[in-house]
Amino acid sequence: MTESIIVATVNQIKPGEMKSFAIGKRQILIARQGDTFYAADNKCPHMGGNLSKGTLNGHEVTCPVHNSKFDLVDGKVLQWTEFGGLTKAIGSAIKKPKSLKTYPVVIKDGEIRVVLDQ
Repeated sequence: MTESIIVATVNQIKPGEMKSFAIGKRQILIARQGDTFYAADNKCPHMGGNLSKGTLNGHEVTCPVHNSKFDLVDGKVLQWTEFGGLTKAIGSAIKKPKSLKTYPVVIKDGEIRVVLDQ
């Protein structure tokens, strides 16, 4: 079963901006590029970084904690951590690259709705 939840209005998020919204116990990232909106978990699947505090480049979000990059279209890992040497080896041993959970977005009557799996 799926459910569409209103999280914001289109005027609340400017082009090139990202914000986090609470939906129940989840923190959902809403990002906007032009007239396109993306939704994903706001928590980085690696080190738990707050992705809304990261950077947005097109439909790519960069974690502010360790610079991993994710595609907001499908959640794929584009780059897994910029740490080098021993730190990278330890990080890779602890956690393997994991995709970011993304959600469909519906714009209706100026409202941003996120479609969640129940």
